[in-house]
Amino acid sequence: MSLDVDLGGLTRGRYRYFPVVPGRMEFSVALRRLLLEQKPRVVAVELPDFLAPMYRRALQRLPEMSVILYMAQSEDEDDRAIFVPVEPADPFTEALRTAEEIGAEVVFLEPDTQERPHIHDACPDTYAVQRIGMEKYVEAYRVFPAERTDEISEHASAMAWKLQGAHPYASIVVVVSLNLLDPLLDAMEVPQEPPERRRASAVPLDVKLLNPHPESLAEITIEHPYLQERYEFFRLDLQGEATLDKPRVQLDLLREAEAKYKESTGEVLAHWHRRSIARYTRNLAHVAGDLVATAYDLALAARSIVDDNYGWEVWQMANRYLAQMDHSTLETVKLTAGEIWLNTKRLRIRRRLPRPKQRLKPTGIRPRKKETIPGEWAKQTSGDAICSYPPEDLVIEEYGRFLKKKAKALLSEERVRVEPFTTSLLDGIDIRETIRNWHSKKIYVRQADRLAGEVGSVVIVFDEDRQDRCQYLTTWLGEHSNESDMAFYSTHPFDNIVGPGIGRAEYGGLLMTLPPRRMYDVWSDTDYDFAESKPERLLMAALDYSVERFVVYVAAKPPRSIFRSIAAHLNRKILYVPIGQLSPTKMKRLRVVHVLDNYDRRADAKDYVW
Repeated sequence: MSLDVDLGGLTRGRYRYFPVVPGRMEFSVALRRLLLEQKPRVVAVELPDFLAPMYRRALQRLPEMSVILYMAQSEDEDDRAIFVPVEPADPFTEALRTAEEIGAEVVFLEPDTQERPHIHDACPDTYAVQRIGMEKYVEAYRVFPAERTDEISEHASAMAWKLQGAHPYASIVVVVSLNLLDPLLDAMEVPQEPPERRRASAVPLDVKLLNPHPESLAEITIEHPYLQERYEFFRLDLQGEATLDKPRVQLDLLREAEAKYKESTGEVLAHWHRRSIARYTRNLAHVAGDLVATAYDLALAARSIVDDNYGWEVWQMANRYLAQMDHSTLETVKLTAGEIWLNTKRLRIRRRLPRPKQRLKPTGIRPRKKETIPGEWAKQTSGDAICSYPPEDLVIEEYGRFLKKKAKALLSEERVRVEPFTTSLLDGIDIRETIRNWHSKKIYVRQADRLAGEVGSVVIVFDEDRQDRCQYLTTWLGEHSNESDMAFYSTHPFDNIVGPGIGRAEYGGLLMTLPPRRMYDVWSDTDYDFAESKPERLLMAALDYSVERFVVYVAAKPPRSIFRSIAAHLNRKILYVPIGQLSPTKMKRLRVVHVLDNYDRRADAKDYVW
């Protein structure tokens, strides 16, 4: 992961051109390394000359960020406020900081002649620099440059005139935007005339330096503040080929947000949550044509995979920048992305926090019972037998039926055949495929092969329990014809007693199968000793006890391929349903199980179970 800065083809005499993508950290790292090694006498940056005093003031405030505000006036338009954030990870800011550090003279290339031309341009994800090197990245971009207009050529000529008038003998590092590199190189081939002065120079520009509020940083910066904070520490210790890896920083961000989420809500993320977030953010990045997800993508994935509270914590963590203060000698302003950038996206997060009015109890309702002395309920636990709590049985049985239908629907969808319409409509017109191929002027129809067979057993794996946290292994039988036999592993219920003889636990995984009254103790059955884990033992029992052809297996990852062979020998088929496709809220509720120490507890359990 080398940040190769050997841009030999961009060294022209005493000028060394260093193209950058504005705002991107990878170029700041490479530029700082180059300036510290070369120590040029002059550093020329593609920044407006009339903003030089404000940039110098902003540099003195770093690492605290600033925003430069100026009012641009023209004959055809009203006054427009233009905001320019000064970010630590911006390569132009880094050029100014490092130039001051090594004692180099700074030249601001953009003259006070006209507004910078708008260049509609898109660059490949700059994370590629860490994989292929700077030289290959720049070379690949220059093969297909942006369209050059007369306005761009005039602007490049004005910059070339300024650069040609710089120190006549000194070595100069020229920091220029990648999309203006070739126009500037062409303009430097010939002597340039002084550019025309600003027509409205009689009207002075109103330029201010502002302190952005800490809550608005993530919206107005290019690299999110959490990454820029890490960059601030990294740039002070630049050694060798070391670099700041964005995916690793994002992983740290998600971990810290997860800790905050657990602290504020008491909820814990499962490993499949993290895997789904990784897959989702990867897909979001690919859709946008990037290699690495943005802070917006991270918050969107966190909200979609877990809930709004976790999405909020991820966004707040991405916005964290401890150096920024909400008070300053400068005017502090709260800015939005729409005031800085075009074509912004909006993410709505509804943070759900407990409200005082919801905690108020109606008059006349008895409070939940509590122990009069610690350990009172534990003493009332006989341990002679165990049974379930019927209302929970109804919920889990209903969800089992839902999973059977969903698994069959998924398999049926896989067996759908789509083909162009010829003589028969088959099972109907496939609207999606027809629209997708509208250019071919054909109608597509679909034929769904019927699924022969029903679903017998259902296995749900909430946690593979690699750390052996769920040590309570139980098999219990259905009490009537509509209640399944069940085998499950969970935390020990009587380690968390919530009532006399009533324990509360969390499922790690469970197996349900109908008809009832057939299942031996799964956990002591030697026929399943081949299994390497508790979920595999449940799956082997599900295949063994299922009276129907199909077995539903819900987990974060599919079973080992050998179980497909075992199922085939038993004339069974495993229908795998990723747990990430199911409602996280529903799965969270289903995971709780109450165990009663005898049937008499059922009458009073409603006062203790929640």
